[in-house]
Amino acid sequence: MTIHLHNTLSQTKEPLRTLEPGKVRMYVCGPTVYSASHVGHMVGPVIFDTLKRFLTYRGYQVTWVVNITDIDDKLIVQANKDGVTVKSLAEQVTADYVKCLEALGVDGIDHMPKATEHIDHILEMTQGLIDKGYAYASGGDVYFDVTKAEEYGKLSHRDPEALLAGNRVEPSSHKRHPGDFALWKAAKPGEPFWESPWGPGRPGWHIECSAMSRSLLGDQIDIHGGGLDLVFPHHENEVVQSECFTGRKPFATFWLHNGLLTKDGRKISKSDPDTIVLMRDLLGKYQPDTLRALFLMGHYRRPTDYGNQRLDEIERGLQAFFIFSERFERITGRSFYTLPAPQTDSEGEFDPGDSDFLKTIRDHRLKFLEALDDDFNTGGGFGELFELLRTLNRFADRVGLERADAPHRADALAQFERGVTVLRELTRLFGLFRAAPRSKTTGDDQLTAGLMRLVIDLRASLRKEKNFALADEIRRRLAELNVTLEDGPGGTRWRIG
Repeated sequence: MTIHLHNTLSQTKEPLRTLEPGKVRMYVCGPTVYSASHVGHMVGPVIFDTLKRFLTYRGYQVTWVVNITDIDDKLIVQANKDGVTVKSLAEQVTADYVKCLEALGVDGIDHMPKATEHIDHILEMTQGLIDKGYAYASGGDVYFDVTKAEEYGKLSHRDPEALLAGNRVEPSSHKRHPGDFALWKAAKPGEPFWESPWGPGRPGWHIECSAMSRSLLGDQIDIHGGGLDLVFPHHENEVVQSECFTGRKPFATFWLHNGLLTKDGRKISKSDPDTIVLMRDLLGKYQPDTLRALFLMGHYRRPTDYGNQRLDEIERGLQAFFIFSERFERITGRSFYTLPAPQTDSEGEFDPGDSDFLKTIRDHRLKFLEALDDDFNTGGGFGELFELLRTLNRFADRVGLERADAPHRADALAQFERGVTVLRELTRLFGLFRAAPRSKTTGDDQLTAGLMRLVIDLRASLRKEKNFALADEIRRRLAELNVTLEDGPGGTRWRIG
């Protein structure tokens, strides 16, 4: 199987090729840390964390960089408004961002550089672009001259003049051309600054990413990722300044852009307060798996529309996996969440023998991997996970695995565990089900559990007395309260939801 990815640069799906065999260097643009992380900030990290998991599973050694923009106009404005330093605001917001990443299981980032830690690299690139004739100093600022770059516009596939007409550009009397963008900005009174050959100032946004990427990954990288809204001007400017600095070396082989998150059809944006939902608020209301699944149930290049209704729907769908994990533990005495699973594609291959059940399991596994090979179609992969779950449940029902006296139980159990291992293998690739879900009971949990035990015992007595009508009425009334009863050989269990 060959991995194919849609390349924004060529606008086609291409087979994955890397600068070094077996290695992937990947850079993804991170946030400007001037306010707490909202749900839109998590789309890219979850998608590219999952991509790294998949590439690693397929045998690649992946180095992944996500930057932090900790000096910017917005940061300066917000810090002044809050009465704090830019540094303290950036540190506070970065900590919130990292905490949200950790909650969602985004643990594959190898480097998280801050722009202020790479001022020397930024100055080096800026001076180099001046020396090569692509940039000029003017009034303490330094600008990239877009008229000197013949290929400007190649990433967004639009004429530069058309690009500038449709986008906001920073006005300045120091520019030679309206589209020229700042590599270095002269400091205004009271702003943070660093010394430079052009006077005290701070870096422009675009040069920060080029310098950090080059510092940590080299002149060329395999994959550059980010949101679709970054294609122009940010990524377009990254391409041109990086390639002009390195003597036209292709900056990135693949450009991957994820679709944006929308709420009721509107882009999540700080400029539209009605769409803003802070991640810490969502994490208090929904399971981390629900939020991670939100970004993976569709195709990464398409927009993801969300709201409470959509999240509730996803959470209900994932309940099937949590219920199955409890069933697996009842049958085997082992935890699904700690089940050892293959770490690579080759480790996961197995011979199903003459078992029709295991042949079906293998087919679902292959279809899952085929979906991810085809432009990282995680939505198609999710469909196979649900099919795999249904296959496992049907098999357990058919052979009576929850009965200790089921015929040929030992052989059936071995097949079942082999199938569940595949489920664990594939859900691990999506970063899902790392732990059992949080309890959603509220109030006094001990009192709730005691009352439910009383109701369950009462229902068991009614069934023993063959008063099935009243026993069923108890189950029905509990269901109306969103409480589910599950009868099994080990007794009756209950859950909310």
